[in-house]
Amino acid sequence: MDYLIIGVLSYLLGSIPFGYIFTKFFLKKDIRDVGSGNIGATNALRSGNKLIGYLTLVFDIGKAVIPVLFVKINYPDLIFLSSLCAFLGHVFPLWLKFTGGKGVATYLGILFVIDISYGIIFITIWLFIYFLSKYSSLSSILATLSIPIFLLISKNFSEVSFFVIMFVLIFFTHRENIKRLKNKEEKETKIY
Repeated sequence: MDYLIIGVLSYLLGSIPFGYIFTKFFLKKDIRDVGSGNIGATNALRSGNKLIGYLTLVFDIGKAVIPVLFVKINYPDLIFLSSLCAFLGHVFPLWLKFTGGKGVATYLGILFVIDISYGIIFITIWLFIYFLSKYSSLSSILATLSIPIFLLISKNFSEVSFFVIMFVLIFFTHRENIKRLKNKEEKETKIY
């Protein structure tokens, strides 16, 4: 029963579409009609209001931190279930006909709860790739890949499979970006 309750609650918290809510409330716009049509923080930055983009980033991180931290403290054996369900909630939100964001900010929240060093590694790689390329999508994919590579190098094999799954999911959510990168059609992201 704990599996079901934790899975459902993590999914529901993860599925709150903050990018959609903030652009609707503050700008009276539907974020799905802006830029790429994605509800995540990167596209929220394209709304014309950087504050909304940063708010979306913080709240998308937070909606993973809350359930995953609760589970880490109270049901540590179920932390990966909670993490996966929160992530899937963001990518496939019930409230928006299962069409959500790419999951990167939510994944970052998961990383910080599981092990703060994972979050620091992710941000470091993300920033390094971003300042070289100016592509948020490429930065996200390579930063996500860095976690299972780090675990393999440090011989922490018990968590590798989970983070490989997360990499595959984030790779999947970025499939259109990958096509554009390949065709040199991807737009640079302005984060400041």
